[in-house]
Amino acid sequence: MAVIREMLGKRRQAEQEGKEDESIAFEVQHRCKDGRLLWGELHSRPVRDADGTIIGYHGITRETTERRQLEEQVRELAFYAPLTHLPNRRLLSGRLNQSIAASQRNNCHYALLVLDLDNFKPLNDVHGHLVGDLLLIEAALRLRGIVREVDTVGRFGGDEFVVLLSDLDANLAKATAQARTVAEKIGASLSAPYVLSVEHASQEPETVTHLCSASIGVVLYLGALATPEDIFKWADAAMYQAKAAGRNAIRFYDHGAL
Repeated sequence: MAVIREMLGKRRQAEQEGKEDESIAFEVQHRCKDGRLLWGELHSRPVRDADGTIIGYHGITRETTERRQLEEQVRELAFYAPLTHLPNRRLLSGRLNQSIAASQRNNCHYALLVLDLDNFKPLNDVHGHLVGDLLLIEAALRLRGIVREVDTVGRFGGDEFVVLLSDLDANLAKATAQARTVAEKIGASLSAPYVLSVEHASQEPETVTHLCSASIGVVLYLGALATPEDIFKWADAAMYQAKAAGRNAIRFYDHGAL
């Protein structure tokens, strides 16, 4: 296995450099006969002959699958929204901070879109949070289907989502046009009817059809002109301008106000 070969290579390199620590420890996945994948932590020491030459290795493996799963659950709770499994505000803040440096390094614009689902609260009020959750899950899937792999879709909570667009044009007008195209696709996708099937324990399944739209605020940035908090604030302000304009609208933050 590649991991084992890499670790043994490091062991040989350490020996050549005269390092005395003989043991190596690493984690590796094992595939069982039934197809299951298990994680194991391997502790190994070399076996030498009378001349000191390594003739083999002796090791002990301890299964760490449960620990790995718990670590992944903790990571999921820390950085992802539980319902949609989209990055939460904490993870998005980190990615936004990285994007500021990347935009300056690559001399290209990035864009942050903050969007709020219009007409979402009445769905919750009439049909309950279970149906509302189904709509949020469907909205997350639609957003993921629109953006590229280099972009990020996240959820702040409630019915508010964010989209981080990467590697837009260096020219502001062209980058604005690119961001507007994506925002229009998002608006059209989220405005399509939602057909939600609700399973009840003691009743027949219920089908709910719902229409909603999105108010979208957009801010473009290039380089370290602002902090992540500023960019979030500006995109959020543009989103509220879209709501004030009658909803189902797109508004760009006015950089002239900077």
